[in-house]
Amino acid sequence: MENYNKLKELVASIEGDADKFFNNGNSAAGTRVRKGLQEIKTLAQEIRNEVTEKKNAGK
Repeated sequence: MENYNKLKELVASIEGDADKFFNNGNSAAGTRVRKGLQEIKTLAQEIRNEVTEKKNAGK
């Protein structure tokens, strides 16, 4: 559950940069969004692995 909360915080943290990029065309903000999305991808994979491990441990 800890990683899930980190994921929610990470998504919220890139919201401002996403707004700057998509609405104002700020390319530096776009770079920060891409970096944040890569971190989200990595964290999401860790969560997937945790879920699978926990699910299989119950069998």
